[in-house]
Amino acid sequence: MQLTYLDWCWIGLYFAGNAAVGLYYRSRAGKSVNEFFLSGRNVPWWLAGTSMVATTFAADTPLAVTGMVARGGIAGNWLWWSFVASGMLTVFFYARLWRRCGVMTDIEFTEIRYAGKPAAFLRGFRALYLGIPVNCIILGWVNLAMVKILMLVLGVTRVEALLIVLGLIALTSFISTLSGLWGVLVTDLFQFVIKMTMVIVLAVVAVQAVGGMGALKVKLAALDAARAAQGHHGSLLNFIPDLNSAYMPMITFLVYISLNWWATWYPGAEPGGGGYIAQRMFSAKDEKHSLLATLWFNIAHFAIRPWPWILVALASLVLFPGLQDPETGYVRVMIAYLPASLRGMMLAAFAAAYMSTIATQLNWGASYIVNDFYRRFVHRQASDRHYVRVSQWTTVLLTVVSAVITFYMTSISGAWKLLIVTGAGTGLVLLLRWFWWRINAWSEVSAMICAFVTSISLQLWGGLDSDKPVDFAWIMMITVAVTTVVWLTVTFLTPPESAATLVKFYNRARPGVAGWKPIAKLAPGVKCQAAGWQSALDWISGCVLIYGVLFGVGKLLLGSTAAGVALLAAGLAGGAVIYWDLSHRGWSSVVE
Repeated sequence: MQLTYLDWCWIGLYFAGNAAVGLYYRSRAGKSVNEFFLSGRNVPWWLAGTSMVATTFAADTPLAVTGMVARGGIAGNWLWWSFVASGMLTVFFYARLWRRCGVMTDIEFTEIRYAGKPAAFLRGFRALYLGIPVNCIILGWVNLAMVKILMLVLGVTRVEALLIVLGLIALTSFISTLSGLWGVLVTDLFQFVIKMTMVIVLAVVAVQAVGGMGALKVKLAALDAARAAQGHHGSLLNFIPDLNSAYMPMITFLVYISLNWWATWYPGAEPGGGGYIAQRMFSAKDEKHSLLATLWFNIAHFAIRPWPWILVALASLVLFPGLQDPETGYVRVMIAYLPASLRGMMLAAFAAAYMSTIATQLNWGASYIVNDFYRRFVHRQASDRHYVRVSQWTTVLLTVVSAVITFYMTSISGAWKLLIVTGAGTGLVLLLRWFWWRINAWSEVSAMICAFVTSISLQLWGGLDSDKPVDFAWIMMITVAVTTVVWLTVTFLTPPESAATLVKFYNRARPGVAGWKPIAKLAPGVKCQAAGWQSALDWISGCVLIYGVLFGVGKLLLGSTAAGVALLAAGLAGGAVIYWDLSHRGWSSVVE
C-alpha cells in the first residue's frame, strides 16, 4: 500500500501524542504501587468505562469479526454477543461489591474470601497461570492481528512484521511502565476516539465500494444462493442463525446463549467481572462510579461498536470472495478502497487498537505477577519503588514470551474459542462465591484444574476440535457438566472457611443475607441493603437495552426501518427502566 507524506505525518503525530501522555504521567505513576496499578482509586466512571471499551477493541477484533461473518454471516457474532447477560450481571450485582472490597487485583480477593494455605495456593496459582500463559496467549493473538495487518499493508514477511510489532510493543511498554494506569487510561481515551472515527469512515467507504447498501444486499443474496447450493443454509444478513447451517447448527447456537455467558471464563467477560475489567472498577472513585463505568462499557462494547466492523466484513465477502484467510478481508478493503490521505489515519487507528490492548494486558499481567505472587510470596517487605521497578521488568518478560507465542499462532478466532473452552465450567463458582457462604478455596482450585484437564483431554484424545461448531458445543457441554459436578463434590467434601474469615468478608463486602444466613446471624450489626428483585429487573432491562439498540441499529442500516425503530424503542425502554429504578431507589440504597 502506498503511503503519502500526509499519511506518515498522521502516524508520526499519533506516536508523538502517546509518548507525550507517558511523559506527563511519569511522576504520578512512580509514587506508589497503588498509583501505578490503580491510579490512586480516583478515576471517574466515563474514563474507566471508556478504557474498558478501548481495551476490548484490539487490532484483532475487526479481523476476528470479519472471519466470523465470512463463516456464519452476521449471526456468527453470537460467539461474543452471548456475553451480554454476563456483562449486565457484573453491572448490577457485582460492580459495587468489587469496589467495596478495596483490593488491588481480583486475585487478591482470594485471600479476603478464603483463608489459610488453600487460599494462598489459589492466589499464587491464579497469579502465575493467568498472568503468564493465559495473558501471553491473549497478547499473542493481538500481536498476530497486527502481524497480518503489517504483512498486507507493507508487503513484508511474517518475521519482518513480527519485528515491527516488537518495536510497537517496546513503545507501548515504555508508556505503560513509565506512566502506570493513568497513562494507560488517558491514552485509551485518545486511542478510542481515533479508532471509532476511522472504522466508521472505512465502513462508509466499503459500502460505497460495493455500490451502496442496496447493491450490497443484492450481491449478498447471490452469495447466499451459491452457499445454499453447497448445503449452507440461511442468509448472511440473518441476525439469528439458520439452525440447519453447517456454520451455526442449533446445538452450537443454544450453547452460545445458554452456557457461554455464565459458565465460562473469558478475558473481558468474566462471570461476575475480573481481570482488567475488575482493575478499572477498583480504580473508580467509588461504588457509583464503578457501576456506571461498567454499564457504559457494556453499552459501548455490545451496542455501539459492532456495526462498522460488520459492514466492512460483509463488503469484503463481495469485494474479495473466496479468501483462504477471510480474516484478512478487513485489511484488504482498507488497502484497496480507502483514499490515500486517510490511510495513515487508518494505520494509526490500528496502532491505537493494538497499543491500547497491549498496554492494559501488560499492566494487568504485571499486577498479577508482582502483587499476587512476588510481593505475596517472594519479597514481602520491600519499598513501593522496588515493586514498581519489578513491575517494569515483568512487563519486559511478558513482551518477550508473547512474541514467541505469536510466531506459532495462526488463527485469531480459533484462539478465542480455545480460551473459552479451557475456562468452561469455572463461571458458576466465580458467580456464587459472592452469594453462597459454603464455597471455599478448594471449590475454585478444583474448578480451574478440572476445566483445563477436561477440555484439553477432549481435544487431544477425544478427537474434538474447538474450532469446529459442533465439536465446540460438545466440548463446552461436557466440560461444564464434569467441572460443575467436580467442584460441587469437592465443596461438600471439604470443610467450609472458618466463621471468622466468613464474618470478616461478609462485613467487608456486604453481599446480602440470602445465601449467607448462617453468617448473617453471627454479624447482626452488618447493614446489607441487597438489591434483590430490583437488580434482577435492571439486569433484564440491561439485556433488552443492549440487544434492542444492537439489532435496531442493524435493521436501520440494512433498510428495515419499521423493525429498526421498534427494536430501538424496546432498547430505549429498557434504558428508561434502569434510569427510573436507580433514580427512584437513590444511589445510597444501590451502592451502600
